[in-house]
Amino acid sequence: MPSCLVEVDDSSAVVRLTGTLDAAGVEAVRDALLACLWDRPGPVVADVTGLRMVDPAGRAVFAEVRREVADWPAVDLLLCDPTVDRPEGVDVGAPTRPVLVAGVPAWPTVDDALASVAVTPPGAVLSAELAPAVGAARQARELVTIGCRRWGMPTLVDPATIAITEMVNNVVAHARTPMTVRLAARDDTLHLAVRDYSARHPTFAGLSPPNRVGGRGLLLIDTVARRWGSSALPDGKVVWCVLSPDDEVAHLS
Repeated sequence: MPSCLVEVDDSSAVVRLTGTLDAAGVEAVRDALLACLWDRPGPVVADVTGLRMVDPAGRAVFAEVRREVADWPAVDLLLCDPTVDRPEGVDVGAPTRPVLVAGVPAWPTVDDALASVAVTPPGAVLSAELAPAVGAARQARELVTIGCRRWGMPTLVDPATIAITEMVNNVVAHARTPMTVRLAARDDTLHLAVRDYSARHPTFAGLSPPNRVGGRGLLLIDTVARRWGSSALPDGKVVWCVLSPDDEVAHLS
């Protein structure tokens, strides 16, 4: 029986961790948090009020997870940590500035965290559930085109549709599982992700030989995206990439 329990409340942005977190439980907590962060776009508050951490790796897992999801569309991990002091003179529930705990924004109570999150609600997210079949890439391109135009990023239509086509086709050709396509704008960048149910991760070994058929999908993503990568989930993976209009201007100049 696990010594640390991760309880997800589908009706709120709070995930509660209780029990004892030691080195042996870190991987299970990491997997549970990553799955929750994908299932619920937007900031998620990990409440560690009822958690006892007996190993430095226990606290480090939250920073690790936050780094892992940093480029996913519209995702962030925050902490409710009772060891964090609330500024004097600020009422409970009033928005306060977070304290960074190992690189993760933290507040002393759930109310403090949620009040601060409410001040800056997450941006719009577009997503689609697709089958691994002919036509999936076309549907994904249509979604990306809508997002780029809606968020005022017309110069990203072409590179973003190239990237999402390759990401989706990789699922169709190799993973062969249902997939979720998700995208969101953050500041001046566009974040794309495709989640599937295969543990096989994409690998990029650089340029393909001229006489090789196929194998250039990741090269195309690497060419048009500012950065890209993949994250392991308990039952599959998320492949993501980030595109910027500034990069497109640089390519044209």
